[in-house]
Order: sequence, then C-alpha cells, then structure tokens
Amino acid sequence: MKSAKPITKEFIRQCAKEYEDNRLCKAMTCALSKTDLEHAAFDGEAARKLDMTFSIDLSSPDVTSQKASGRCWIFAAMNVLRKAAAKNCNMETMELSQNYIAFWDKFEKINYFLEAVIDTADLKVGDRVLDWVLQGISDGGQWDMVVSLIKKYGVVPKSAMPETCQSSSTRVMSRMLNMKLREDAVELRKMVAAGEDPQLRKEEMLKEMYNALCICFGRPADVFDFEYRDKNKEYHCDRAMTPHSFYEKYVDIDLDEYVSIINAPTSDKPYGKSFTVKYLGNVVEGIVRHLNVDMDTFKSLVVSQLKDGETVWFGSDCSKYGDRKQGIWDPDTYRYGDILGGMSFGITKEEGLDYRDSAMNHAMVIVGVNFDDKGQPNRFKIENSWGDDAGVKGYFVMSDKWFEAYTYQAVVHKKYLSQELLAALGEEPIELKPWDPMGSLA
Repeated sequence: MKSAKPITKEFIRQCAKEYEDNRLCKAMTCALSKTDLEHAAFDGEAARKLDMTFSIDLSSPDVTSQKASGRCWIFAAMNVLRKAAAKNCNMETMELSQNYIAFWDKFEKINYFLEAVIDTADLKVGDRVLDWVLQGISDGGQWDMVVSLIKKYGVVPKSAMPETCQSSSTRVMSRMLNMKLREDAVELRKMVAAGEDPQLRKEEMLKEMYNALCICFGRPADVFDFEYRDKNKEYHCDRAMTPHSFYEKYVDIDLDEYVSIINAPTSDKPYGKSFTVKYLGNVVEGIVRHLNVDMDTFKSLVVSQLKDGETVWFGSDCSKYGDRKQGIWDPDTYRYGDILGGMSFGITKEEGLDYRDSAMNHAMVIVGVNFDDKGQPNRFKIENSWGDDAGVKGYFVMSDKWFEAYTYQAVVHKKYLSQELLAALGEEPIELKPWDPMGSLA
C-alpha cells in the first residue's frame, strides 16, 4: 500500500466536531449505552405485518433441536422425510435419527479429507487450495451430501440411534478430530513425497477415526426393531429391520427425483446452468450439483411444491435481519440505518455474494406460504431446528423481501422444472473454486 493515506489528527477533529453537532447521534449514543443494537433497531409496527397465519400450512405438531451442533442441514432433511414416514405409519409425527446420519457424515468426510490431502500432496504449504483443504471437517453440509449418505447407509428412527452428549455438542470433539486429521495430513504428504503408496496407512487412520466416532456417537445400528403406536393407539413392531429396509418401507421417497436449485445472481454463474464445487462433499462417490435459476423461477418452483402439499428444504443466510426470540426474518423490521446515525445499507444480493457479505449458513424447511389479494406470496412459514423455545414454538416467519434477498438454495421435485432447465440439469456441471460462496455449508 505505497500510496495509502493515514488518518490525521485534523481529520479526527473534524469527525469529532460533526459527531458533537449531530443531535441524533448523541441521542442514539444514550439509547445504545443500555440497549442492545438489535433491540433498539426493532420496528414493532413492521413486525406486526408478519402474522403467523398462512394460506398454506404444512407444519408438524412438534419441532426438533440440533442443540449445540451445526447439523441444521441434516435436521432439515430429516424433518422433510419424517413427514412421509409419519404418514406411512399413520402417526401424528415421528423423528428420524439425525445422529445416525451425522455419524456416517463424519466418517465419510474424514475419508474425503484424507483423499483430498493425497490429491493435493504436490501443492506447497501455503497454497490457497491446500489451505482450504486443511480447514478440516465441520458439522455443515449440503442437500446432495445428505442424499449420498441416505443412498449408501439408509435411515433409522431416532429410537434406533438416539442423541448422545457429543452428537448434541460437537465443538470439542470436532476440534480434536481436526487436530488429528492435520497430523495425519503431515504423514500422508510425506509418504507421497517419498514415493510411497499412502492407501494402507489411510485405512489405518480411518479405523482409528471410526473408533473415535463410535465412542462419541455410539455405533450405528445394523439391525433393529421398530416399535411404535399409531394415531389409533394401536401397537406395531417390525422386527430385524435394516436402515435401507426401513427407508424403503416407511419413507419411500425417490431422492433422485429432487434437485438443488440456487439463486446466485453473479456474473460468473449464468442462469440455466449447472454448477459443482471442487473439494465439496462427503461421500467420494457422490457429487454436489446446483442448478442456477432467476428469483422469479426460484420462487415459483418453491410455491408450486408447497401448493402440492410438500414441504421444501432450503438454505439461507440466517444472520441477517432476524429475531430468534420472536421468530422473524425481515429487512423492514430492523431500522439499523436510522439507529446508526442515518447510515444506508444498500448492497445487492449479487454484490453481497461477490464481496463476502452474505452466503448460505443455515438450512431449514419451508412449511407454509401466505398469498396477498393478488395471489402473490408475501410471507413464508419456516420449520427450524432450534427447539421449541425459539420463535413461535419453534416456527419462524420470513417476509417475501427477505426470501428474495437471503435465500440461496432450495430442493424441488424435477417435475416442476421446464424442459430447458431439465436439459441444463443433464449437462456436465461447471466446476467452481472451493471457496466459491455457493460452496458454503449450511
């Protein structure tokens, strides 16, 4: 920065004088000295427009809780699938084991990490791609990643593999696993550099990690009995079920018929094209594929599925303009600019992606939509996985404005796609860099 200009004392004096002369700034200083910024900016009049009544409401009688973990994408997927399972069991509601999917996700991610280390062994320390790989594994994921896990390992009811302390609070466990994985990376890279085959040693590393995961999560069930009472209080018991036989009998959804659509209005991602992301995945046999569409198409596909009585897995940036206690996501409900001395916030969705202001960081389920007098959606009902203490008994409402600005991904049935989009889906996907915002994990 050869031509960078420093802050001078004169400039600071100018700033201080303008602040002292600004009555609004002085008043806001007083207000915020004992009030949280989020609370001070909250516009109750705007919030009242976000009624929790919807034209279409497909919500369940209870919600789930991911607790102190980053497994929202798994919880959202299980919340979609459990509706089919409950219907097929003639139950009001049921819960599938998120812990079971999380175990296999961690195990597959460990293998993916070790394979990526081997694949990048020729890169020098400090290379951006290698640095990305060496971030290690996390709780987060994508829709296609959970599909790969279900295809390979099936699903089980929560009774067959309940939560443990570590599955519900993953911070320390993840830190220790990643520490060991980076130690493994050092060894594998040295083996490759010496011309040795690293695969046998990699398998030993995987066995060590399998033991650690069993200790933390419990060993996944191979065979189990499924016992339940239906809505009529009648007892049922299916003996010696496997995770695959359970899925086929009680869930029975063809996941190949669903596609991940994204709305990424950036110049490097034309609409009507498919994309994948380098070094993004868990099961090495799988692939993460996104179909980019404009917002009108995106919203239309989501609403079509809701109208047909089917909920929608989706990913968004939940860090923006939200109230966790009241269950609201809406830009108009927060007047941060007014509170901060008349500051304006006008970054576009495209600019937010390009300049790292926003990206998908949370997955949930859209279970309802409300239409205005012209038949246009004006708000959506969201089933979250933060327990029933958050929002309105676990449910949230997002305005249409927030939907357009901060929703990036949704999963819809292929039957809603046009012929042009189906054709684009069948094309070889364009590979994005590992750090592309469309590769962010929910």
